[in-house]
Amino acid sequence: HVQLVESGGGSVQAGGSLRLSCDASRYINSCMAWFRRVLGKGYEGVAGVDSEGTRRYADNVKGRFTVSKDNVKNTLSLQMNSLKPEDTAMYYCAAGTRCTWEPRWYNYWGQGTQVTVS
Repeated sequence: HVQLVESGGGSVQAGGSLRLSCDASRYINSCMAWFRRVLGKGYEGVAGVDSEGTRRYADNVKGRFTVSKDNVKNTLSLQMNSLKPEDTAMYYCAAGTRCTWEPRWYNYWGQGTQVTVS
């Protein structure tokens, strides 16, 4: 079993930056990703890292967001720059078996952290 705990969310003006962190209870040698969800809509994949360290991003965050994984500290981070109002959502850290944007392949989820851009 893995516990994931996110932190770093908050409110920021458009153009600003935030850094999200996800602390895992143990080392995860599989896919980890950040998803986000707006009330009333489904989960949207944002950024992820596979077991080899290959990073991937959703098209609408490329060039603005950077995902990184620290295998010593068991953390997954998301640096978000040039934030836009449409980035407003609850952000979730997840760990899973397949590196896709489909939430069903992710077994473990954090509780989420809110990001609000005005």
